[in-house]
Amino acid sequence: MAKVVECVPNFSEGRNLEVIEEIIGSIKAVAGVKLLDYSHDESHNRSVVTFIGEPGPVKEAAFQAAKKAASLIDMSGHEGGHPRMGATDVLPFVPISGIDMKECIEMASEVGRRLAEELEIPVYLYEEAATRPERKNLSDVRRGQYEGLIEGIKEPGREPDFGPAEVNLKAGVTAVGARPPLIAYNINLDTGDVEIAKKIARAIRGSSGGFPTIKGLGIYIEETGQAQVTINVCDYKKVPLHRVFELVKLEAARFGVAVTDSEIVGLTPMEALVDAAEFYLQLAGLEPGQILENRLLE
Repeated sequence: MAKVVECVPNFSEGRNLEVIEEIIGSIKAVAGVKLLDYSHDESHNRSVVTFIGEPGPVKEAAFQAAKKAASLIDMSGHEGGHPRMGATDVLPFVPISGIDMKECIEMASEVGRRLAEELEIPVYLYEEAATRPERKNLSDVRRGQYEGLIEGIKEPGREPDFGPAEVNLKAGVTAVGARPPLIAYNINLDTGDVEIAKKIARAIRGSSGGFPTIKGLGIYIEETGQAQVTINVCDYKKVPLHRVFELVKLEAARFGVAVTDSEIVGLTPMEALVDAAEFYLQLAGLEPGQILENRLLE
């Protein structure tokens, strides 16, 4: 069985389409990788890219994309609604088939070291690749964001895993990791009051007493004038999408606010959507073999 690994880098650029296309081009130029998806958000000022392949080509494409981002994005003037600390903000490797998490951790370490040595970008290893418990959670690694890390990276205990304890002022800092499949899920509210979104995010995320596998923030979307709860569903099998959606609706109702819609950023496992359909349609005993696409794949 061929080893297939997914890489889902997030870049701190969601407005300049030429820059985004150049970064995408650096990935496409690597033989042996397949670009599956990419999306950009002007309010977040962020792009999310998904590509797959065997470990060697994926590592090379990840490095080349980070190199291109470092040359085109200047973090000293970056603004956006999403937390960020680097031109290539996060660079996770996800095992898909024929490869286990241990190998993805090794990939993260190899690429992280190369970013530090060749591009002089400080690198933190996070999630399953974390070298210490306090670095497993990305929000802890990214605390203070780009601006706060200029001084924060020099504090005892905050030195990077690779590279100098000094922020690269243009390219910033990058988190490289290994993790299971993650669903980036946003829920929009019929209010512009971002404080309500922040309170809902605190209620659902694990770090403040909610679901352990959920991360969430409240932000304001300028294009729509709406507050948004932006969520990472880190393990959809433990906390499915419909449970997150229903809890956000419940919390929003406390403030007299309704949910207008929701969105998935990037790709999602089909199983997560089937689980939601099963819940909302109250399907009894739905079998995987009843799904046409599953039968076609067989």
